[in-house]
Amino acid sequence: MSAPSLAGAFRQIGGLTAISRVLGFLRDIVFAAFLGAGPAADAFLVALKLPNMFRRLTAEGAMANAFVPAYTEARQQDGAAAAGDLAGETQTTLMLVLVTLVVLGEIFMPAVISVLAPGFADTPERMTAAVTLARVSFPYLPMISLVAFWSAIANAEGRFMMAAAMPVLFNLCLVGGALVIPVATGWLAVERAMPLATALILAGILQLAAMAIMLRRAGRMPRWRLPRFGAAIRRMWKKFTVASAGAIIMQVNLIVDLVLASLLPVGAISWLYFADRLAQLPLGVIGIALGTALLPRLSAQLRGGERDAARQSVADAIQLAAFLVLPAAAALIIIAPQIIAGLFQHGAFTSAAVTATAAALAAYAIGMPAHVMVKILQPAFYADGRPGFVLGVSVVAVTTNIALSLSLMPVLGHVGLALATSASGFVAATALAVALARGRSLGLPPGGASVRILGATAVMALVLFVAKDITDTLPGVVRLALLVGGGGAIYVMVALVIGAVPRHLLRR
Repeated sequence: MSAPSLAGAFRQIGGLTAISRVLGFLRDIVFAAFLGAGPAADAFLVALKLPNMFRRLTAEGAMANAFVPAYTEARQQDGAAAAGDLAGETQTTLMLVLVTLVVLGEIFMPAVISVLAPGFADTPERMTAAVTLARVSFPYLPMISLVAFWSAIANAEGRFMMAAAMPVLFNLCLVGGALVIPVATGWLAVERAMPLATALILAGILQLAAMAIMLRRAGRMPRWRLPRFGAAIRRMWKKFTVASAGAIIMQVNLIVDLVLASLLPVGAISWLYFADRLAQLPLGVIGIALGTALLPRLSAQLRGGERDAARQSVADAIQLAAFLVLPAAAALIIIAPQIIAGLFQHGAFTSAAVTATAAALAAYAIGMPAHVMVKILQPAFYADGRPGFVLGVSVVAVTTNIALSLSLMPVLGHVGLALATSASGFVAATALAVALARGRSLGLPPGGASVRILGATAVMALVLFVAKDITDTLPGVVRLALLVGGGGAIYVMVALVIGAVPRHLLRR
């Protein structure tokens, strides 16, 4: 099967990711209305952090970055059978490690939660609920890791829609779980999120079944094979070790943020979560989608010695990302309170929670372009067999984030944590871009195109700045729809008039 173009792969991944994120917002709207931003929400979010954290350490993050280039190389040099053997051995090793990890986690969960959220010691109800919810949700880890590993195989084969559809299933299950919260009985008040934890396990089962069916139909389902650790798989695990070290460092970063947030007033964890969920929409639809599409493409181009084509792929990705992410970041900064109020100010989610969450959202949005750039540039290093440099950049970025978090939190509270995250993104993006430029591997879009995109963004930003005050008497949801719809329409119209739309990418 011929590989789709970069824009074609982005449309496949980004379209389904956008659907998933919309469903995720529906889940969070119900979640916010029934649980608010208080102790019950804090307990569930800490419990959910465990499977999410380890998932990024395993198949979704470091494993995919190490496996896809190795799988591509094995398929090109030794054929599909050798690539299948590599996948089978990797799959078996991955699951043996993860199942062992889950067993240990279930036994020592109270100690794990105490490390993740030491501030919960002052509120025993939150601690008890977090331990209970974490024990229910932690078995999701091997499920989603296997799904993500199978997704990496599908991506390496150019079948992006298979993998991109999985989060849609996940969010459908979580929406259903959130709707059950009002009738949940038999649990402590802070354990009312139990339907969400249960829905998490159901989502894992459905995702496994769906991905297995699709891979079998495509003839790419790996067999379970006892690891023999041949030359190819040893090289892959060596790269994984370096890549996972970088991922571990980034997870340490997230843990530090969680620990610090648990020491702030009740609700801080939830404020940061809801703000991050909105900031993750452009990052997921644009940054992660482009990074996912780039990795197998760059791996094949660099293996074939097509350096110029690889630089052009990076340039195309940056131009498309700039066209989409710059207006999104500007809008999230300018109309953050209106966005949070329109989406979440219902039921238990108070106006005070809106104000606190909006401040965090604006702080996260400042660093959004940098974080998207990181997602685009990292695949160039993984595809070129240079995960060690990514590790070094991760160390510097995390050190920056921790230092700034400790400095800003006493003054700005939870907003200081969000600003530190944004600053660390700029540090990482700058380091990666400079390294690629020095190695003559950095492709950049034409300067005129970048100026036109900035011009269209500036016009939209000015319109939103004026319109947010004019529409202040309208209901929250109506106001949000007008601001987002009107701002988007203005941006597209101006971009078309001044020629800022990357037509060559979208047409391809």
